[in-house]
Amino acid sequence: MSDDKMTSQPTSNQPMPNQPTSSHDGFEHEDLTSKGPYYFMAGLVLLGLVIYLIAFGVYHALDKYETAHQPAVSPMVTPEADTRTMTHEETQTFPQPRLEENERTQLRSFIEDQDQKLATYDWVDKDKGILRIPIDRAMELVAKRGLPVHAEGASPVPSSAAQPSAPVKKQTPKARTTKAAASGN
Repeated sequence: MSDDKMTSQPTSNQPMPNQPTSSHDGFEHEDLTSKGPYYFMAGLVLLGLVIYLIAFGVYHALDKYETAHQPAVSPMVTPEADTRTMTHEETQTFPQPRLEENERTQLRSFIEDQDQKLATYDWVDKDKGILRIPIDRAMELVAKRGLPVHAEGASPVPSSAAQPSAPVKKQTPKARTTKAAASGN
């Protein structure tokens, strides 16, 4: 045999280039183990527990300090009753402005009153002949008749005391120069 053939053929001691080093291992031993993420999570849980205990201890110590250093209450002061709950009689003796006794029922009655006004006919000013009509009817009338349109120069509210005046025409700068040239100035 020649020397070329000897070097190209593998011997029984040399592994093939693309095959694993041993027949029972199918992975590389240099990879990370699966224990690493578990250790990380356990460390994270322990760190969270330590931070919680430190925060709880600081809060407890500051609460104790605050309680111990409260100024003494004067014996002349009588403890006040709990003002968070009041009866109807107490609200009537309470100075103005009084707070709401039951916000939900008061708001509901207010909204019902407003809805009743919006859905019924009633006089706003009987002497002037101003009538309130329901919203649905007002929308029908606007859709049928359209909105009132005023002339361009007319005032939107007619006034008997106001005297009619001629509308003032605005001149453009070009028109002014043309008039000035025509007059000889």
